[in-house]
Amino acid sequence: MPEEFEVHGAHDDALDRAAEAGAFDPLAGRIAVMTAILSTIGAVFGYQGGATQNEALLLKNQAAIHKTEAANQWAYYQAKGQAEAIAELSAQLPGVDHERAAREAKRYAMEREQIRLKAESFEKAARDADEASEKTVHSHHRWAQALVATQVAIAMAAITILTRRRWLQLVSYGIGAVGLVLGVLAWLRF
Repeated sequence: MPEEFEVHGAHDDALDRAAEAGAFDPLAGRIAVMTAILSTIGAVFGYQGGATQNEALLLKNQAAIHKTEAANQWAYYQAKGQAEAIAELSAQLPGVDHERAAREAKRYAMEREQIRLKAESFEKAARDADEASEKTVHSHHRWAQALVATQVAIAMAAITILTRRRWLQLVSYGIGAVGLVLGVLAWLRF
């Protein structure tokens, strides 16, 4: 039967000594709780950051679709303009039903106006979607900043445990608070 080997690291030795001494380390307990809370909050920030990034991409895609529709309408508008010009020109030629050609030119002019309005509405929809995308990207950046601050606070907490420096614990709390503020700003879309 193969023998099992047990490998101890420095961290394991420190835990064993603390367990043997029966001493509870209040600093480690506080840092552990803070780290668990920050990890949970960081997970929420990460999720929200991804969700807003996807939302911004969808809005940007919507803007591109509206821009394409507007370009199609403007091309149609030009085609109707050419048809109107031909109808007006043919109204001036001898041997052509002038009344009919004038009616066609007038019909093309009315159709062009409707097409212009439709093209402009697509352009407005594209602008609105672009603006919404930009606002959402800003919100995404806030979520990302909040996540980074939370991760830095967790790293500082680990350094606090290793160095046993009280001032590092306060720095960790401060950076965690900055992360929370950034998260609130992202949630408010500010």
